[in-house]
Amino acid sequence: MKIGPVDLGPRPVLLAPMEDVTDIGFRLLCRRMGAAMVYSEFVAADALVRLVNKSLQKLRVCDEERPVAIQIYGKDPGAVAEAAEIVLEQAHPDVLDINFGCPVKRVAGKGAGAGLLQDPDLMCRITRAVVDRVGDRVPVTVKTRLDWTLPLPSREEGSEGQRTFLIESLAERLQDQGISALTIHGRTRSQMYTGEADWAPIGRVKANPRIRIPIIGNGDIDSAGRCREAFERYGVDAVMIGRATFGRPWIFAEIKGQTLTPDEQLDVLKQQALASIRLVDEQGKDNAEYRGILHVRRHLAASPLFKGIPNFRQTRIEMLRAESLDALFEILERCRPLVCGGDDAVNF
Repeated sequence: MKIGPVDLGPRPVLLAPMEDVTDIGFRLLCRRMGAAMVYSEFVAADALVRLVNKSLQKLRVCDEERPVAIQIYGKDPGAVAEAAEIVLEQAHPDVLDINFGCPVKRVAGKGAGAGLLQDPDLMCRITRAVVDRVGDRVPVTVKTRLDWTLPLPSREEGSEGQRTFLIESLAERLQDQGISALTIHGRTRSQMYTGEADWAPIGRVKANPRIRIPIIGNGDIDSAGRCREAFERYGVDAVMIGRATFGRPWIFAEIKGQTLTPDEQLDVLKQQALASIRLVDEQGKDNAEYRGILHVRRHLAASPLFKGIPNFRQTRIEMLRAESLDALFEILERCRPLVCGGDDAVNF
């Protein structure tokens, strides 16, 4: 599968853009685990235009993580196009992605992200502005959701009450603006992250004979089996994984058929902690160890690796309160016999 000139190979699995998660350290780890392409945290166009340092830091990219996509969001076509130019100058990404899918209130509630599902015309104008500005130098893609809210079931004869979502017509309009791929999360904005992702409309977009660009499916992919179903049942060109990577970056290896022992998985979590500290240190911030631990400890504490350990609640609280690498590693090593086998092991 290709996005413009970027060849991702057959059935690629991608790391989704996630705020406060997909920094350069985590992206590198997921690439090493087998992610075909990784996405940055989303970056506000307005902040980039104003050269806000915190946002500019999100544009840091290294060669080892390529191919990498930088994702931006905003609601003003001119500002988003200018931000796209800044991204190319600063990061030289392999793909530039526009976020029309973030459902959180501080983004969607202000008319950006998934908020633009309420104004498809503006969504298309933003897309066209970005493509016209940088599309000759980098593939421009879009990530969005099915609709703003659940539509009413159709009453047309033979429809059997099937819901028709905005994305089913909007996909063609976005394609006409010149994008190179479209990622669809199988929920509406009003659903946020509740309920189950609906892949049927994603499959209908892919099956549309007028759609020529790759369609990437996203939502609730948390196992090799679900990933395989996405490709075989819904026909998508690629699969994107988000929340299932929390405390489990090895999911990409699992999908490729590689088995990491619990012992190896625990070591990967330690690598994630070290990468988080290294990133803060390279940014020149004070208290790099504490800041790095503060950023990563909640992801480690949520790892499914620890699922099934009896009375784990207190240990999880300790992880969430750890303020040094030594303290965090001591807790993880205390868990090692419980997840890896031994006299105190738990049978899963």
